[in-house]
Amino acid sequence: MSSTRISRRVNAPRASVYRALLDARAVATWMVPTGMTSQVHAFDAREGGLFRISLTYDAPTGAGKSSAHTDTFHGRFVKLVPNEQVVEVVEFETTDPALGGEMTITIALRDADGGTAVLAVHEGLPRGLPPADNEAGWRSSLAKLAALLENAPQQRRTR
Repeated sequence: MSSTRISRRVNAPRASVYRALLDARAVATWMVPTGMTSQVHAFDAREGGLFRISLTYDAPTGAGKSSAHTDTFHGRFVKLVPNEQVVEVVEFETTDPALGGEMTITIALRDADGGTAVLAVHEGLPRGLPPADNEAGWRSSLAKLAALLENAPQQRRTR
């Protein structure tokens, strides 16, 4: 099992970033790599709360972990520290033993030059998930998070 660390500076206050991590509509917008669409099936944003999300490849050439073109995963929120940290345990819905098992994702927020530094640490990646693929997907997702928050007029007013 391996791990990855991905960071991104977001030009928005920590409170805004934290809210976007726990809002189902925001998650459906940003937590999806480029070339995929997202569907949030369940999302209970509280410690112990459960979630289930599917990511589907736009092009039929993508190979999904759960079905031919889809990655479905479920998980639970383990720890929520307002405006500072979100810890989730996530597992792909798959019959492939190389992609099975729980992963822990810890997203930490801190102030950085008038914005927020976001650090996403993924631990326990399944052996069938190349760390480089995980990093690329999360870099894409964090770029979408930044775009969502930096382009939202209400976010600029809260700075």
